[in-house]
Amino acid sequence: MKPRHFLSLFDFSRDELQQLIERSIELKAMQRNRQDHSTCAGRVLAMIFELSSTRTRIAFETGMYQLGGSAVFLNPTDTQLGRGEPTEDTARVLSRVVDIVMIRARDHATLTRFAEYSDIPVINAMTNQLHPCQLLADMMTWIESRGSISGKRVAFIGDGYNMCNSYIEASVQFDFELRIATPPQFAPTHIPSSATSHVESFTSATEAVAGADLVATDVWSSMGQDRSSEIKQLFEGFQVTSDLLDRASPDCMFLHCLPAHRGEEVDEHVLDDPRSAVWEEAENRLHSQKALIEVLLRSES
Repeated sequence: MKPRHFLSLFDFSRDELQQLIERSIELKAMQRNRQDHSTCAGRVLAMIFELSSTRTRIAFETGMYQLGGSAVFLNPTDTQLGRGEPTEDTARVLSRVVDIVMIRARDHATLTRFAEYSDIPVINAMTNQLHPCQLLADMMTWIESRGSISGKRVAFIGDGYNMCNSYIEASVQFDFELRIATPPQFAPTHIPSSATSHVESFTSATEAVAGADLVATDVWSSMGQDRSSEIKQLFEGFQVTSDLLDRASPDCMFLHCLPAHRGEEVDEHVLDDPRSAVWEEAENRLHSQKALIEVLLRSES
């Protein structure tokens, strides 16, 4: 039997995603109350990073420890994967040694090829196409605080890249209205047919945030692209500020997956605005990823 992977939000049903969020909230409460939840004792997670990370690595590594298992960090420059070993060969070997793998890959095709040849669950920890683990944390942050996001208005401002693509998927799976504001040349390149009734595109951030319940953004170079000489000019008008949030719903929530470049996609103050939930969002990576690991390892039992 082929293992279950989490490469996209579409790999889980709506009901499964809702149950995963509920379990994330439960695990958060258990952790804060110092209740044992070592549901993955003796299991090992391999973590492959082609790109540097703070939140993703620490959340997966800490989470696996709290679940009673352990994690192994693999940097491609220090492994045979970075010296020309075919992705499928690495997948076959790790499948015989560890229990689950998470991959942060530059190219989404690397992730999908690894998953194709893996006999254990594979988690997408970000690629140039999608960042589904972050959306689990984002949805958890909203649902934990406000309840269902179904029918709400969400505005994504900035670069129509991997975070935006995952928000598009989330609009379908969590049933909300998504208003995307990007410079025309940075609009998302593909909107699935299932999402067309959920998504509306704008070239004005002020129009997109009007009446929004949730406003989200990301850096303008999430995969390390060098845009330093052109970025501010190209994205002029797409910075999230407290004044921009004033155009949203009076009780709107602001999210940013972090790290943030203050003075670029956000101003110096908006992360600390009372409407910002970015620090809770960052913590929720830990709890939502623990719930995800549980689900995937349970499918292997």
